[in-house]
Amino acid sequence: MNDYIVEMRHITKRFPGIIANDDVSIGIRKGEVFALLGENGAGKSTLMSMLFGMYTPDLGEIRIKGKTVRFRSSNDAAALNIGMVHQHFKLVDNYTIAENIVLGVEPMTRKLGFLPSVDMKRANREIAELSKEYGLEVNPTDLIENVPVYIRQRVEILKMLYRKAEIMIFDEPTAVLTPSEIEYLLKIIDNLRSAGKTIILITHKIEEIKQIADRCAILCRGRLIDIMDVKTASVQEMANMMVGREVDFNLHKNPPSFGETVLEVRNLTVRNEHHFPVVKGVSFSIRAGEIFAIAGVSGNGQTEIADAVAGLVDTAEGNILLNGKDISDVSIRDRAGEGISYIPEDRQKTGVVMDFSLADNLALRRYPKEPYSHHGILDFGKIRENADSMITRYDIRSGRGGETIVRSMSGGNQQKAIIGREIEEHSSLIIFVQPTRGLDIGAIENVHKQILAERDRGAAILLISLELSEVMELADTIGVIFGGEMLKIAPAESLTRNDVGRYMMGVKDA
Repeated sequence: MNDYIVEMRHITKRFPGIIANDDVSIGIRKGEVFALLGENGAGKSTLMSMLFGMYTPDLGEIRIKGKTVRFRSSNDAAALNIGMVHQHFKLVDNYTIAENIVLGVEPMTRKLGFLPSVDMKRANREIAELSKEYGLEVNPTDLIENVPVYIRQRVEILKMLYRKAEIMIFDEPTAVLTPSEIEYLLKIIDNLRSAGKTIILITHKIEEIKQIADRCAILCRGRLIDIMDVKTASVQEMANMMVGREVDFNLHKNPPSFGETVLEVRNLTVRNEHHFPVVKGVSFSIRAGEIFAIAGVSGNGQTEIADAVAGLVDTAEGNILLNGKDISDVSIRDRAGEGISYIPEDRQKTGVVMDFSLADNLALRRYPKEPYSHHGILDFGKIRENADSMITRYDIRSGRGGETIVRSMSGGNQQKAIIGREIEEHSSLIIFVQPTRGLDIGAIENVHKQILAERDRGAAILLISLELSEVMELADTIGVIFGGEMLKIAPAESLTRNDVGRYMMGVKDA
């Protein structure tokens, strides 16, 4: 055990109604990439939050370099060269990149020989040099609110490096990245390992673990199942242990049975806040019983199409017809009433009310209707019954059932709640935007089955996903978007992955 830089012995952590970690013991060696694999809500983030000083174990012992430690805060962990990149970044939007990185440990100078002042010139210079050293190129003077998500993640990594972190915890680091950004991040992690850093990777993506990790601890419902050598463990074996059952990697898809046109989009143009067109004259239609998937690199207008159909953004030009009725100028509530369900890209800003209970969130589409309200008076008993039923059917993990505040739930379980709530409306059109982002392999399997079940029920499905494998597996028809324009629409069986990839890069038919 002496070769372990981190030891967590018999760790138990309880929250009201749930044991998040149940007698977990792991040891992590210096200079390795150690992965924590488990379902959403398995206790991975809780375990590492104790290592970072955000929680205190109820039972057990933490040892760093052979010495027992007891953290009162994350400052104590940082003092022992432990850093953490959280799943939801901890950055100040109206600060520059450099200001975020040095916040709390600012380099100081003295004006006029005695007035203390933050030396931002020195900070900018040091951040630029540090970012180049580790292949994390950023512009130190850029405002956080103006940079894309992958740059924000680099800033979080640079925050750790600036503070001389030797033990670096990454919590679901690829959940918000595109495939190309994921590949680059994995190279960065490999570089950090080569530089002698100890990396702890919290994830549910087995393919990434196989690509980068040395060893893997598998958690299931708070308990440690096994610690495995990644090179010798099979994907199937790891998946089965993670979810506690046999995982079926083969998607069973019935032949399509198309009905009448449900959604028709005609010459749609959408402009951003700067009045620049981000969707340019897009037209397509979706029939009942059809999955129409839009493939494209992030930021090419696909999310704006979904938002325009759902009513979250205005259309500059064009028309949107639902079951033959023009809904281009109809309110969001009325569109929902006409038969649209929407699973948004940003679950926390658009999908749920974070400080509401799970029961209240699950009733957001139903509360104005019988039996959940009578003459404008809410029936909280019916709302609780609805939550209890959906928690069971959609396997939503929550410490206190329907009373759980959604903010306290894992991102994956928030996503399950949104998907369940929207599917339960049995709408004629269901829009899925990044439906499996942040979900574990077992939950992804279930979501895919639910999407196919809704398609077989006769719903029209608009699927927007950055996961090309997801598009190819689920779609009946594929539209490929580039620069706000739909370059290709074709039956899925007529396109290969290479074909779709070529259109995603902007290559047009001759």
